[in-house]
Amino acid sequence: MATTSRGRAQDRAKVAGGQDHEVRYEAKKEGVSKATVKKAVKSAGNSRKKVDAEISRH
Repeated sequence: MATTSRGRAQDRAKVAGGQDHEVRYEAKKEGVSKATVKKAVKSAGNSRKKVDAEISRH
């Protein structure tokens, strides 16, 4: 697992729904709106795999 400049662990397997840059990245990657990504995070949790599955399901 990567660490940040502050020494904290960074988990790339999760989507931080409150972080605009992460929501924008997922939306661009999946070709959907930011609102769709936020809904997917809210319903499926913050696991990147689950969010991807939730988006592709709709």
